[in-house]
Amino acid sequence: MSVRKTVFTKEIITADEMGQASDPITRVAALAVVRNPFAGVHRDDLSPLFDIGAQLGEALTQELLHMLGAPAVCYGKAALVGSSGAMEHGAALLHPALGKPVRAAIGGGKSLMPSNHKVAALGGSIDLPLGHKDEAWSFDHIDTMTLWVPDAPRADEIVLCIGLSDGTRVHPRVGKGPRSPT
Repeated sequence: MSVRKTVFTKEIITADEMGQASDPITRVAALAVVRNPFAGVHRDDLSPLFDIGAQLGEALTQELLHMLGAPAVCYGKAALVGSSGAMEHGAALLHPALGKPVRAAIGGGKSLMPSNHKVAALGGSIDLPLGHKDEAWSFDHIDTMTLWVPDAPRADEIVLCIGLSDGTRVHPRVGKGPRSPT
């Protein structure tokens, strides 16, 4: 695994978009810029990316929990693939193995870990979805962090993102608590 750099971000939200004060909500994210071993190459076996996802999930989540400073309530993951890669390369980093070490570190995770992946140019942004770790139908906890690394992804890189939050959106008004599908 070749990691060029890792970027961490922390947001402490104390008001909504209209300026109405709220209790603080903390959201943290880790962005690891990794070399894509399959850039420019078609391969059916992407399992080396599974292992990279698991290793980064374990390593980055510990730092995120330290930064969060409170129990994680929400989580999410995303991948931004450089232009010589394929969207499936991002999916291979995220899906089969990254979630298990994150769930182990945060102590929970009954819900599917929300995810997003896309191919983008240098400096592209990605919307990292967040959802409640144990209650998939808790609409109040559905949130998004928009993330980017100004000099990534290069054509042969992938930016892997993991996010955690300690609460709901600011002043949620869509639904209270867990909901069932309609």
